[in-house]
Amino acid sequence: MRAPVDLRLNAIVDPERAGGHDLADLARLCAEGGATLVQLRDKLSETRAMVETARAIQAALAPFGVPFVVNDRIDVALAAKADGVHLGPDDMAVEDARRLLGEEAIIGLSIKSVSEAEAAPVELIDYVGSGGVYVTLSKQQKAAPIGPAGLGRIIAALRRRAPTMPVCGIAGIDASNAAAVIAAGADGIAVISALSLAPDPAAAARALRDVVDAMLAKRAPR
Repeated sequence: MRAPVDLRLNAIVDPERAGGHDLADLARLCAEGGATLVQLRDKLSETRAMVETARAIQAALAPFGVPFVVNDRIDVALAAKADGVHLGPDDMAVEDARRLLGEEAIIGLSIKSVSEAEAAPVELIDYVGSGGVYVTLSKQQKAAPIGPAGLGRIIAALRRRAPTMPVCGIAGIDASNAAAVIAAGADGIAVISALSLAPDPAAAARALRDVVDAMLAKRAPR
């Protein structure tokens, strides 16, 4: 039985939005500030370079005990001995990823609609990232932001099928709007720019964790 994934602060590190930081250093700073999961999202690098980066991030996170997942690339996750992967709708099927990675690996899945929530293989995944909640510059958005209300509808659909499935909101989230994401039912937030582009990523992570933790403290346990 895999342990539940702590999604309170899912820090995504991406070379396209790194704010001049080395990605392993950025991951370490985020962990120092309270990140509970780190994801590498890299759509640019060649495979060998990406594996080296993933290994460096894994080593940087080891003292903190923070799990590390790789976006999309099962091969990179396996080579770097990452804790798992995060998959989108166009990536490898969850069933195939689970078969390759084994039962102990973390598998996260992006879900952007109620229909996707109703069809997702919830028995094979460990957490969900849902959005885009707000407007973001970190990646091209193909659809309008769903807002906290849209996020709430997706979470409700998921929870009907998997009552304890951890869910984080993603896209455009910072300390000014994170509370609304948690109020919508999310267990945490996934953040890129609000960490990597901050003058002090560790301090930014602490501020975000404070918001999330304060909101979660008000919630009745599921």
